[in-house]
Amino acid sequence: MHILIFKSSLLVIMPLVVAGTDLPSGNPEYGPGLYGETAEIGYNISIREKEYSSNLYGRVMTGDEGAPFVTVYLKGTSYGTSTDADGYFMLVNLPPGKHTVRVQGIGYRSAEKVVEVGDNETSEMVFEIEQDVLLMEQVVVSGSRIGLLQFLPGSAVTVDGNDLKAIAPLTGNEVLRTVTGLHVVEEEGAGLRTNIGVRGLDPDKSRNVLMLEDGIPVALGPYGEPEMYYTPSIDRMSGVEVLKGSGSILYGPQTIGGVINYITADPPVESTGYARISGGQGGYYSGLAGYGNTYGNTGFQVNYLRRQAENLGPTQFVLNDINGKLRFSSSPRSAATLKIGVYDEVSNSTYVGLTQGMYETGGNDHVRLAPHDNLEVRRYSLSLSHRFSLNDNLQINTTAYGYTTTRNWRRQDFTYDGGSSGLTGEVWGDNTLPGGMIYLRNSTGNRNRQFEVAGLENRVRYNYRLKGLRNIIDAGTRLHYERAYEQRVNGTNATAVSGNLRDDEIRTGHAFSTWLQNKAFLNDRVSVTAGMRTEMLNYERNILRRSFEDVAIVNNTFVAELIPGAGINYNFNPQNGIFAGIHRGFAPPRIKDAISSSGEDMHLDAEKSWNFEAGARTGFENVARFEITLFLMDFSNQVIPVSESSGGRGTGYINAGRTSHRGAEGELILNVSQLTGLPGGITAGVNSTFTRSEFSDDRFVVERIANGPLNDTVLVNVKGNRTPYSPMINASGYLQYMNESGFGVRVGGRFTGSQYTDVLNTGYVGEWFDRAVADPDYNYLQATANGRIGLIPSFFVMNLSAWYDLPGGLNLNLTVKNLLNERYIASRRPQGIRVGLPRMFNAGLALNF
Repeated sequence: MHILIFKSSLLVIMPLVVAGTDLPSGNPEYGPGLYGETAEIGYNISIREKEYSSNLYGRVMTGDEGAPFVTVYLKGTSYGTSTDADGYFMLVNLPPGKHTVRVQGIGYRSAEKVVEVGDNETSEMVFEIEQDVLLMEQVVVSGSRIGLLQFLPGSAVTVDGNDLKAIAPLTGNEVLRTVTGLHVVEEEGAGLRTNIGVRGLDPDKSRNVLMLEDGIPVALGPYGEPEMYYTPSIDRMSGVEVLKGSGSILYGPQTIGGVINYITADPPVESTGYARISGGQGGYYSGLAGYGNTYGNTGFQVNYLRRQAENLGPTQFVLNDINGKLRFSSSPRSAATLKIGVYDEVSNSTYVGLTQGMYETGGNDHVRLAPHDNLEVRRYSLSLSHRFSLNDNLQINTTAYGYTTTRNWRRQDFTYDGGSSGLTGEVWGDNTLPGGMIYLRNSTGNRNRQFEVAGLENRVRYNYRLKGLRNIIDAGTRLHYERAYEQRVNGTNATAVSGNLRDDEIRTGHAFSTWLQNKAFLNDRVSVTAGMRTEMLNYERNILRRSFEDVAIVNNTFVAELIPGAGINYNFNPQNGIFAGIHRGFAPPRIKDAISSSGEDMHLDAEKSWNFEAGARTGFENVARFEITLFLMDFSNQVIPVSESSGGRGTGYINAGRTSHRGAEGELILNVSQLTGLPGGITAGVNSTFTRSEFSDDRFVVERIANGPLNDTVLVNVKGNRTPYSPMINASGYLQYMNESGFGVRVGGRFTGSQYTDVLNTGYVGEWFDRAVADPDYNYLQATANGRIGLIPSFFVMNLSAWYDLPGGLNLNLTVKNLLNERYIASRRPQGIRVGLPRMFNAGLALNF
């Protein structure tokens, strides 16, 4: 049996409910199977101790077919089940009387209806629900929209609108931290720049994760510069999907860490509006308003989001986010969706962080070290998607997309050397240790960048039979273009946005991708998936100015890769099965690293790995759901960051050689009410990820450099060391209560294990100061108090949320973030310690009309 709570992406629409029709009489044992043959129906039954003798039997339909594996439950109770492969369900031993029956499932519009169940009777009903046109195959990356999660040879999670309501996230980072295998590192506290690592991969700017919104890339340059300086706002999302494993070869170019897809709401079929506001300490405010409707074959939805804060930790920001969606259905088999977005953000985001001494002394956790730093991000996006079903077996999806992003960043220069020239006199820190003081300069480095991206993608899905076996084939192509304009302007005072042009260049990338994947259903229990992706890209770097001198340096480089993947599923029944998969992990090198500033082709290898995973999914009598996955990522060459954004001493990325990432991740969800008989809807969940990420081959790095005439550099082998920012343990859990009156409360917590921040696995930097004193002939690189290196201790953070749904569509909510007021180091990047946000209270209300 499925657990009562099933993660899915939901949009609300009231379907037609017809009682007592289109159902076989009695209790059938056989009927049409998943593939059209005669087979056991085996509909799911919610079994309880026989306190009552009333039953509810039915079928959930979408069009002429049953809706497989969707959740059916009595709202506000622990009675629930899921439909079988043909849409049948049964709820048994129900108390007689009126009940609100709710149906929800991934890719379908949720529905609910009041039904009266007679005493000692079996009532029958048919639900007619609609698929969500927006959730096309290229949008819902997990493929679970059509009930094929059980046939997915890898780990996938969908966080739905109900989950988002219960979590009441301040930022999207809170949501992603609830997903197994993800390590999310905070940067500025507002979630404006997402840093996500998957299964031990470096989280720096989420460059190893393919980030999508409604199936469309959102990174600055998905191939050449995949950094997440823009992050979709969770406030306007209806769900989030995370896909790991061999299924990710259908999406690219990054196939190493996985795919994260933000899902936005579809135009409603009737007049629907909403307004949501929330606010809290530090001048934090979030307001979202939207309206949508459908007239004939045309539907639309528009929304406006404004978020701002005066002191969210050290961060001050204002952002405005406007989005619109227009959908036209020319026929039941053809629909086009036009989407447009405008995003504007101004913040005081900065690179400089606390020194070690400042953190240990306390009192400066959220001080603005560089008060004149200012980041402006503006993004315009446009996409047009068309879905056409030639017949019941062939669907063609075509998407054209384009967006521009302007990222202009004024950053005040600083140094750790008090003897430098051009200082303002503003200082922070402790001068008793090397690197312990921050000296602000009377100058700026303005990093101004503009990006333009465009692409055309075509996807085809075809259902066919070969020698009596059902097959599904997915194929497609994509043409992609991206260009980046970058200028470095040195200002001559601490607030200057103009000055001397130091560097100027243009970087261009052209890519062509193809993919082909076939899923063969050997029987109703076993499926085998195999596929291949190709990536071909050509980079050009055109350097116009370097180090204040005009130059004309142009060079090209070409990268091509075959990316295979395969997997197998064996299902004992719709809720219990095992899976395994293997695929090639691939991430192209950044343009500015593949071609040096002197125009030399650096032959920087693409990041490549072999990724293996195997796992099991199981459910128990509507009481529990459990999934566990074992994984291994074996890199022939992992590219690690040494850029400023990652806290490095240089710029760009370097080949780090072989690394290994192995571990296990698991999730358990319990229906506590069903398990214990307690009233109301009580659920609990816990998940954890164990990862061992290490350098698996010889690699020598500098440990110390001789002072004076010795002219000696000492290297050490870091084989066996853990890779930076890869905690061995991440875990989260929650306990949630809801009742039929509309009240709900949820308490959740997350544990993040300790993590090293450099390849030398530096622990406490004070030990290296002792070594440096004892060995004055050498300069030890780890003997610095600037806060960039050193162990990040483990930490535990709890959050609390409560809500109450009032009549008339009004909702009240209250959240407490960091309930225990834990003080912890969130990161040592980009350039110093970032302290996690302290306890924060927020309250809000929402109105749906």
